[in-house]
Amino acid sequence: MRKARDLFRRIRSKSFSSSFTTDRKLTPPAMEDLSERYCFEPVLLWKPEVENYFSRAYGAEHFARISKALTRPSCYSCIRVNILKSTPDVVKEKLLAILKENETEFGSENLNLSQTDFGGDSNSNMGMKQNRFCTETSESQKLDDSGKAASGPVDDFTNMFNGNLQKGPISKCEFPGLDYVLFVKGSGPHVIDYGYVDGMPPKEVVVSRKCAEAVLRGAQVYVPGVLACSAHVEKGDEVAVSVAIEQPIESGWGSGITRGTIMQGSHTDPYHSERNGLYIGKGKAMLSRSGIFRVLQGVAVDMCDRVFKLPSFYEVLEGEIFLQNLPSIIAAHALDPKKGERIIDMCAAPGGKTTAIAILMKDEGEIIAVDRSHNKVLNIQKLAAEMGLRSITTYKLDALKSVRQKNECDDTTNLARSDDMINLAIREDSNSVSSDSMTLQVEKNASVVLDGLSAEKAVEKTVSNEKANERTYISKAEIRKNLRRMRNGPGRNQSTGGRGENSKGFAPNSFDRVLLDAPCSALGLRPRLFAGEETMESLRNHGKYQRRLFDQAVQLVRSGGVIVYSTCTLNPGENEALVRYALDTYKFLSLAPQHPRIGGPGLVGQFQFPDGYVEKWLRPGEEELVQRFDPSSPLDTIGFFIAKFSVGSKET
Repeated sequence: MRKARDLFRRIRSKSFSSSFTTDRKLTPPAMEDLSERYCFEPVLLWKPEVENYFSRAYGAEHFARISKALTRPSCYSCIRVNILKSTPDVVKEKLLAILKENETEFGSENLNLSQTDFGGDSNSNMGMKQNRFCTETSESQKLDDSGKAASGPVDDFTNMFNGNLQKGPISKCEFPGLDYVLFVKGSGPHVIDYGYVDGMPPKEVVVSRKCAEAVLRGAQVYVPGVLACSAHVEKGDEVAVSVAIEQPIESGWGSGITRGTIMQGSHTDPYHSERNGLYIGKGKAMLSRSGIFRVLQGVAVDMCDRVFKLPSFYEVLEGEIFLQNLPSIIAAHALDPKKGERIIDMCAAPGGKTTAIAILMKDEGEIIAVDRSHNKVLNIQKLAAEMGLRSITTYKLDALKSVRQKNECDDTTNLARSDDMINLAIREDSNSVSSDSMTLQVEKNASVVLDGLSAEKAVEKTVSNEKANERTYISKAEIRKNLRRMRNGPGRNQSTGGRGENSKGFAPNSFDRVLLDAPCSALGLRPRLFAGEETMESLRNHGKYQRRLFDQAVQLVRSGGVIVYSTCTLNPGENEALVRYALDTYKFLSLAPQHPRIGGPGLVGQFQFPDGYVEKWLRPGEEELVQRFDPSSPLDTIGFFIAKFSVGSKET
């Protein structure tokens, strides 16, 4: 009996050892499969009905190229220079110095490209792949002759743009009127050696999809973005970084990975095969595995080798530059603001277009920037202050309530003025008023700081007086609270200088120009690694919401004024369908030419939904009056749409 038991143990031990050894040998894929796993080849998946809708609008092949382009960042960063504080040449020299200091991170190849093509990484056999991707021409749009080939100024800008990217890591835009825009070249996709040696997979950190999208744009891997990690990762270890894309689950979509999961690098890992082709680079662990999941913030992985190398200019030259997508800059130009005009940005956060308009106006006039989020309003205030812009006034306001109701009484916090109150004298004096208010605010802030220096003594004196007079007892917690308040300031909710003013809306016909950069499905933003959350119902709901916003914009603008409508989505229901609604509903509106015009034509035609609803887009002849930016076009921008309306007489 004992012999039989010992024999069974030996067999079991041998079987387990054999099984474990076999797994370790079989787990590593064949050499030809390694390149398929440890690479970046994401596939953007859409719901079938959504994909069918977009394929009908763009054509199946064209939409496939758009989907592929969306998974990658643009091959360059676009920087808008604040010409009221600096010049493009001065900023260019400063940025070149910064790039030189960070040559290790961005790669020396990016600093010596004056005579080479983009993506010409000497160490990468995929360097030319990105170059082909960026210069790929887009096929003509389908569905009822829905587009014409770009020509004229569009071709001129494309040729200029491609020429600029060959002149060095940083180049100045040579297109008339855009000479304050700088292009900073990136590179990629690069082939990365993740260190798979003798069947042993590399140590790995798995990050969330949103974290990965930020890393592809140049960010580091921060602690909140880490989902899982290999065992025995110590500070200083080299780790591969992969991304967990949302997968279908019972309640909708989820990463399927519990935060803190240990990765073994084998097929038994959660969603092992789903992460094939989703490796975005490697870096140095700044914390041990236990540290990553113990702390709440900080850098988890310092990325040293990226699939796409794009310089990050976070908190660099604040007030002098603003990192902004090229189509967003064009939208501000399309508005064509003039000095002394009164303009409203209805959905202003984060403030990029608002400040761009102010600079185009030389900071002379009045710009009302509204947003329904209190924190976003404060961020706009901060950005305007950094750039030294005084023509911008911010309000917390839901854009759906932009037009003041007649029964609302006026108050000092409401700048909703009627036409007869807007005259030349007020416009001429607006700058001096803004200057005085800014000075007053600075004095208030300074007084708070000075008062805080003696906060501790003041509180101690108050407490001693109250004790001497045997007044109400003050606890130690209350004393500490008062100390913090006096030392750090009154706080957001108690400080008039740190609060966004509320508004009850503005009088009809009280603005010369209106910018409506409407909240949208954002399907044009890139890099994008997931698109499964959108349904046809949600896309149609976006369109309904935007029509309500546009109705408000029409009421706010005066006769003879201008409305510019823009989105960062590919959805025709939020773009061309909105234009159709505007032109059919308001007969005094007409599409106006845009300058500069560097985007492609809009979509012509219509789409019938299964429930019988027909979504109408542009009519022949209207497509050249809008600008549609295609991510798969040679400009390599985000997906974007701009329409400009001239407002005729509202009396007829």
